[in-house]
Amino acid sequence: MPNQSRPKVKKSRALGIALTPKAVKYFEARPYPPGEHGRGRKQNSDYKVRLMEKQRLRAQYDISERQMARAYDRARKAEGKTGEALVVELERRLDALVLRSGIARTIYQARQMVVHGHIEVNGGKVDKPSFRVRPDDVITVRERSREKALFQVAREGGFAADGETPRYLQVNLKALAFRLDRDPNRKEIPVICDEQLVVEYYAR
Repeated sequence: MPNQSRPKVKKSRALGIALTPKAVKYFEARPYPPGEHGRGRKQNSDYKVRLMEKQRLRAQYDISERQMARAYDRARKAEGKTGEALVVELERRLDALVLRSGIARTIYQARQMVVHGHIEVNGGKVDKPSFRVRPDDVITVRERSREKALFQVAREGGFAADGETPRYLQVNLKALAFRLDRDPNRKEIPVICDEQLVVEYYAR
């Protein structure tokens, strides 16, 4: 069941980021929050700014508040900066990497692919989007799913994002497969977020 039921375009405008390719053109045409007061002047408290940043990060990975809090707890125990560790923690989710590889067009589609049992990790079916991928894990589309129209489009590069594939992934779209070569670096992860504000939100 999706974590975010709100229409994606409205949610994109409310958060100030385009969450799907379809939302991009709508967001560019109306780059302000939805509603009759969307263009009005707003006063933002420090709390509201931090809350908004946390919600933006949550939305880009389409996760629940509980999942976000758990990821923060793990990041807090990791070495280095907590904010960077948090984003890396979220990026290692199976659904996030299926999206980055170009096999899926959106995080919502990637989640559905995993939940419906189309994805394997190291030869075994995994149907949990929150599965944490480790370096050298190999992710593939299951043999029985490869002839579906959705994966035919992916195989031809129809879902691949503009620009380069993240350097931490080695992708073979023709084979509908990819490998996580190493843990990502924060600066390589294509999410829009000031993660320090997220840390301040949870540390309050």
